Amino acid sequence: MEYIYRMITPSVERGAKYYPVVVVTGPRQSGKSTLCRHIFNDYAKYNLEDIALRESIRLDPKAFLNDCGEKVIIDEVQHLPELLSYIQIIADENPERRFVLTGSSNFALMESITQSLPGRAVMFTLLPMSLNELGDYSLSSTNDLMINGFYPPVVTGIRPYDLFYPNYYSTYIERDVRLIKNLSDIGSFQKFIRLVAGRVGYEMNASLLANETGVSSPTIKSWMSLLEASYIAFLLPPYYANLNKRLTKTPKVYFYDTGLLCFLLGIEEAGQLVSHPLRGAIFENLAVIELLKERMNKGKLSNLYFYRENSGREADIIRMEGERLEAYEVKSSQTFNKSFVRNLNYLKDLIGKNLKDTYVVYDGDYIPPNIINIRNITNTK
Repeated sequence: MEYIYRMITPSVERGAKYYPVVVVTGPRQSGKSTLCRHIFNDYAKYNLEDIALRESIRLDPKAFLNDCGEKVIIDEVQHLPELLSYIQIIADENPERRFVLTGSSNFALMESITQSLPGRAVMFTLLPMSLNELGDYSLSSTNDLMINGFYPPVVTGIRPYDLFYPNYYSTYIERDVRLIKNLSDIGSFQKFIRLVAGRVGYEMNASLLANETGVSSPTIKSWMSLLEASYIAFLLPPYYANLNKRLTKTPKVYFYDTGLLCFLLGIEEAGQLVSHPLRGAIFENLAVIELLKERMNKGKLSNLYFYRENSGREADIIRMEGERLEAYEVKSSQTFNKSFVRNLNYLKDLIGKNLKDTYVVYDGDYIPPNIINIRNITNTK
């Protein structure tokens, strides 16, 4: 199959010029191995998902690193974090050696990198495909886009979404969660993850989830960390500054992929999204994750927030670049309404000159100034 160009490519290529170790993390099946093998096509390749290979390396890591080649890709390196200490020594003693490492467990891998390779590794996060990477694979219906999601096997038609996501959930999510933390009650965790899906776009309330799941609030927070570590869901922090307003300080929850989100919500076909009560929240999730992908593809950390006053005034997304702010109101409607800009105008008056631009993101085709169709959300500059 023809290789699909990924927008993160220039960032990874640039990082490889300045660091002996390149680390690419992200969800399973997001295309990390394919990306690295395309960019670094002359590197030797090893995958630590292979248990026999992994155990062989564990017995004699020095022999492996001495024999694997001057330039090497090691996939799923989180399975052997002790290997990183040996890579550190080689990177210091032989600056010509080059390593590309991939991993799908963010917290575990980041901790190992921080301890073993400080100053020697550059980190990137590859999320599922973005709207501007779809090309000929794009779909005409927004509902189809949301339920199919953006994992490459689904986008390219290798796997239909109704087979991919159930298998992805059972094969990767539950397995990886067990690897990260030894769960004694997988049934309660399964209930938890679906309850979190039902609160997408809303503030994370650990106490409420604890009551509904039958576990403690600390357990809920621990499980949420597992979802973040496995690139399943993430928390969007609130924006708060000295604005003489009482602002919420509780983050909102979103998922890294709308296809997986729809599966967890029990949505089985695109037609069910037409009247689904959470369609607006799923659409909002799509907008948030597209802006996050754009940021990650530049090799940068998230700069996204949301704004909400205790009185109820809010903006769905605040994008911050230095002192420059942009505000986004996200509406799933296909018909533009002037009321969509009400909160944005309020923020302009409140924040002042630091709020440089405001945008409404919606599902329609009427495009007056500062109104964006969802498919063009990252083309605002």
